[in-house]
Parts: sequence; C-alpha cells; structure tokens
Amino acid sequence: MAAPRHPAPTLGTQRLAAACQAEVPELTKRLMAAIATDNPEWTDYTAVPRADLRDGCRRYLTRILDLLGGLAPGPDGDDVAAAIGRRRAEQGVPLEAMLRTFRLGGQIVWEALLDKADDIGPSEVRQVGSVMWAVVDGLSSALVTSYRTTELERVRSDERRRHSLMEDLLAGRAHDATFAARAGRELNLPPNGAYLVVVARGENGPPLHMGAETALGVSGIRSVWHDRVDSTVGLVSLEHRESSAVLQQIRPLIRGRAGVSPTVPGLAGVDTGHGLAVLALETVAGDAPGLLISLDERYPEALLLRSPDLTDLLVTRTLGPVLELPVKERDILLRTLAVWLAENCSAANAAPKLHCHRNTVINRLQRITLLLGRPLEGQRSYVELSLALAALELPGAARD
Repeated sequence: MAAPRHPAPTLGTQRLAAACQAEVPELTKRLMAAIATDNPEWTDYTAVPRADLRDGCRRYLTRILDLLGGLAPGPDGDDVAAAIGRRRAEQGVPLEAMLRTFRLGGQIVWEALLDKADDIGPSEVRQVGSVMWAVVDGLSSALVTSYRTTELERVRSDERRRHSLMEDLLAGRAHDATFAARAGRELNLPPNGAYLVVVARGENGPPLHMGAETALGVSGIRSVWHDRVDSTVGLVSLEHRESSAVLQQIRPLIRGRAGVSPTVPGLAGVDTGHGLAVLALETVAGDAPGLLISLDERYPEALLLRSPDLTDLLVTRTLGPVLELPVKERDILLRTLAVWLAENCSAANAAPKLHCHRNTVINRLQRITLLLGRPLEGQRSYVELSLALAALELPGAARD
C-alpha cells in the first residue's frame, strides 16, 4: 500500500515554524507540565526517568517544527518518532500514554504557531493547521508502528526466555539453588514448596483448553504451561493447598489425556516430577480423551511399565496357558478372573457382574486352575494374577 500523501508546508507555515524554533526549550517545559497535570491514567510515565522524558519531549517538538519548516522529509516512518516509540515500549509505557503525549505536544506547538500568526489571513491559518495535524498524525503512525514492532520482539524474546527456563527446569538445573531462585522470579513461581507436574498430550488437537494458566490463576493457583514437540508440560504450585483440590481445578482443562506426578519438593523436584508424570500418562490408553490420571492411582501399572522384561515374564508365567486359548474362550476366562478378584474372590458377588450363575463362575475358575496347574487362592497368587491382568491392559499390550 502506498504511503499517504501529506500536504506540503507552505511558505507561511515554514516561516511560523522557523520563528518557533528558538522556543523549543519553553515548549518542552510546557509539555512536561501538561504531562504532570494530565489524567495519570492517560500519561503514565512512572517507569521513565525525568531526564529521559524531557529529552523525548524536546526531540518530538523539534521534529514537528523541522517537518513544518521543510527541514526534514515527510513524517511517515520518521526515525525520531520511531526511536521514541521503541524506547518507551522497552520501558513498558502504555501506547495510549504515548499517543496522548503526542497530541498534547501537537496542541502546544499549534498554540505557539497561532501566537505568531497575527499577520496571516484565515485561509493560510487553515493551511497551517492542515499541515500541522497531518504531521502529528504521521509521527503518531510512525510511533505506533515502532512501538508495536518492539512489543512483538519483546514478547518473542520473553517466550524464548520462558521456553529456555522451562527446558532447563525439566533438565534438572533447579538443583542449583541460585538458578531455582532466578527461574522462580522470572516465571512468577515460588522456588520452594510442593508442586505437581502435569504432562498432557492430544491425539486430535490441543491437549488443553485455551487459557489454562489464567483459569487456574483466577482461583489463586500459580502455574506455568509449556508446549513441547510431543506434549504440554504444566508446573502447578500447591502453596499449602491439598493436591486433590488442585486436581479438581485442573481436570476440566484437559482436552486430550494427561498424567500428573505425586507432589515434588520445589522447582528442584520438577525433573523427577516430569518423569513420573510421563510414566503415569503412559499407563493410559491413547483413546481416553479428557482424562487426567495421577501416578498415585497407577503404581502397579507404573511398576510394570518400568520393568517390561520382567512384566513379560510375569504374564507368561502367570497366565500363559490361558492366553494360548482361542480368543473367545480366552477373553471369557480373563474377564471372569478379573471380576472375581475385584469382588474379593467371591463367586456369588462376581456372578451378577458377569451376567451368569454362580456355578458358572466356579466352573470357569476351575478351568483356569486346571490350565495354570496351580491354585488361584492365596495372597501371593492374588498379587501375581492382579499384576498380570493389569499388564494386559497397558497401552501396547498384545493378547493375540
């Protein structure tokens, strides 16, 4: 898109601008006073040293007069306005405050021009005004462009910094107390105290609903969520809250499936918590959207996943003959065994769950006993059978 055409300064405009050049110090004082007495919500410069603010005002007013006097090219992309915008964005001054100041400065220059316009007619005054406010608009446009570009660069830099800090935390750097304290300051997290680590994955879309960090913050829960290639990791500070209460707040935010660690001590425990959260997540099947599973609920499955070779041996030794049966018979016997164990080894209680007679349950259990060549009763048998059945339910377990 072509740059807008601004009216060129007339000879009368140039003469008035030249007459005002010597008054820049006084005009600067007036603008500083206007800023100090204006609505503080519109002109918030608390982050700017006074000398810096004065210098910016002086340069801005000088540039207006230079443009009006034909001493500088047009205001579009003006380097002075751009430099002021970049500096104030770095200092965190609101853009609205800058635009308000540019308008106040324009008004002060306009009044100075009018004070010296006694010998020119109304028509030329209108021409001066047209050029004057076109200059202010152009400088304001250059200010906005530079300010927003700087803000975007700062956001990107902050995101890169945050990403780096999170990766360092997951790599275990917070075992260094100095690093933990710095990371806590920059991420607005306490370096000590109990944490939960959440790892979420999405099969068909984002693993979390939008605004998880903000949603938890509304309840006073501090957290940071970090996107990685294959997952989203959340660090959630408990700060004297019960983990169960915090998990109730997190659960509605999950769109995919997620695993959560037990509580870990401070940022120094984040790397350990991350590994445990991943382990909890890996005990969940991939077709379970909207599920948050705590490792506290999955210790047997986690132990089995941690020792895959021993798990295979356990399954083969404990259930091998049953697994070699035709699929239909195998699944019936495995289902019967699982329900019987879940019902405290009571055939009478298992029968209604299996939609069959108690004697049918007993006959199936006798068939399993015969196949395995060992009794099903006894604490050790219960433990081994329960673990073997749990192993068959793990992601990636194959029965065929």
